[in-house]
Amino acid sequence: MDRPAQHFDDQDLTAKARIRNAALELYAANGEDRTPMRAVAAAAGVTVGLVVHHYGSKDGLREAVEQLVVERFASALASAPTDGAGEQIARVRNESVAEMLVRNPEVVNYLRQALLEPGGRRGQLLERLTELTHREVVAMRETGAASRGRADSVQVVDVMINQMGRLFLQPLVDAVWTHLGTFTHTEGHSKPELGVSVSEGEAVDRFPGPAT
Repeated sequence: MDRPAQHFDDQDLTAKARIRNAALELYAANGEDRTPMRAVAAAAGVTVGLVVHHYGSKDGLREAVEQLVVERFASALASAPTDGAGEQIARVRNESVAEMLVRNPEVVNYLRQALLEPGGRRGQLLERLTELTHREVVAMRETGAASRGRADSVQVVDVMINQMGRLFLQPLVDAVWTHLGTFTHTEGHSKPELGVSVSEGEAVDRFPGPAT
């Protein structure tokens, strides 16, 4: 017997977005491996069957979550003013991304889960973010907002480290500072803030061993 044709209205699109958003929040909190599809369905207020209908599998759902994260970065960059000198534009763009991450802690936690956790399933997230950054760098070079004095590949790494390096490493600084406070004097001193940069060329040993 023929199955009746299914018709989907705007509510289905809304449900699809709810599923994706619920997956982002749960993956950020618990990791993808520890989040079954039924948990995503429950958080979104839908059935598991509807999750499968929209995304097919956990791979399809992960791809949608990754795309959402990339879109958040793209929107933050697009919202940044483009007036001023190149360094000013770069600073404003980095600040726009930083503000987006503050407003969306689930994106921060998802990035940490996907990119830093041992065994984390990052899928194509790093590749997607790299390609987005490369497109942005190329566009800025073409308009004169970014210098052509360095290779675009180096600039891509520099941008990504500035936008995400502090995100990943500042918690380490915070934890070290907190622990220092348990056995040494930290009162009256400002907690160090992490600064990151990229230089082209050979790495420099900032802590050389004793001279021989």
